[in-house]
Amino acid sequence: MSRNPFDPSFDELPASIPVFPLTGALLLPRGKLPLNIFEPRYLNMVQDALAGDRIIGMIQPAEGGLPGEPPPLLPMGCAGRITSFAETEDGRILITLTGLCRFTPKQELPLFRGYRRVIPDWSAFELDLTEDEAEVLDRDRLGSALRAYFQKQGITANWDAIAGTADERLVATLGMICPFDPFEKQALLEAADLPTRADLLLALLEMAVHDKPGGESARH
Repeated sequence: MSRNPFDPSFDELPASIPVFPLTGALLLPRGKLPLNIFEPRYLNMVQDALAGDRIIGMIQPAEGGLPGEPPPLLPMGCAGRITSFAETEDGRILITLTGLCRFTPKQELPLFRGYRRVIPDWSAFELDLTEDEAEVLDRDRLGSALRAYFQKQGITANWDAIAGTADERLVATLGMICPFDPFEKQALLEAADLPTRADLLLALLEMAVHDKPGGESARH
């Protein structure tokens, strides 16, 4: 698939980025993440990004940290580019972030207009900018697990669209929209490659389907 002409090349990725620490949020390369922005600091962040390269890093905060201090960040996030936005009459901004490239936060910079910024290390993730066209999903296994999972979660699906979506984009979309817990989302983000992420996605779906009722989980 041809590269989006609006996306930066690897050498054009910025030396610093704003970050949006959000528990349970997952952005993967070429995934699309809708966000409803209403806090003043994040409105500032989005306005500044729109005036610049439109790039924002999504990353989950870690547990712990010092009282009164921002929580530490997990060791990996994913940067996305704002590919659509709309203002609302009540002062919110609705944006869509399209995933570009993962990063590790090498250094956190001082707050700017209330939001956090980091110097990202992109070096291990150059391949994120190239769409992986490999067929890595066992579609029969996926279909069985996904139907059972969606039924359990009360999710409706367009099965024709799912069947027609390439493996990498399907793995990204499902990983982002399925209500996995934050640790599972982070594991999907940190998967070394597409086959690993696809196998993990299938395992998470199947484990969720076989969780025991009443809160007793079959996971170990």
